[in-house]
Amino acid sequence: MARAGLNAERLTRAASELADEVGFDNVTVAALARRFGVKEASLYSHIDSARDLKTRVALAAFAELADLVADALAGRAGKDALVAFAGAYRDYAKRHPGRYAAMRMRLDPETAARSAAGRHSEMTRAILRGYELTEPDQTDAVRMLGSVFHGFVSLETAGSFEHTPREAEASWLRTLDALDSVLKNWPPA
Repeated sequence: MARAGLNAERLTRAASELADEVGFDNVTVAALARRFGVKEASLYSHIDSARDLKTRVALAAFAELADLVADALAGRAGKDALVAFAGAYRDYAKRHPGRYAAMRMRLDPETAARSAAGRHSEMTRAILRGYELTEPDQTDAVRMLGSVFHGFVSLETAGSFEHTPREAEASWLRTLDALDSVLKNWPPA
């Protein structure tokens, strides 16, 4: 019999917290069962598999970040919107490293389509409309922004910027200035 109070949503929240504490790769059904003081088998009445659990964490993380970014973007355009989007992204990755790692999980196309990942793309495209980019440049710019944000945050959270006296924040702000300049002066095809 399943322990009272356990359900897929509660397990997903707990797995998300666990991911932030021990790393997304270390989230297992066994670790989650230990957290609740139940047998592993009792969790399978709420989740299908370890992959299902990790997918749920990834989907929850996408939704959380999409909500934060949407709030940050409200009423902003141009560079102000770019900075707000980037800041929300960076702050989330730093506050929730395990959940952020979960968003890098490869999802099957059907699952990805029903996730909030599409909202991220649409919000990025909304920012780019302020720079008057059209297709295919818009898609290239979405990929560029995602790559720069992810690369910077990944290096920063891994401690890769600690070997120089310049603060990471100063480099982050210069990176956003550079992105704004590139987007304003997008090269012709």
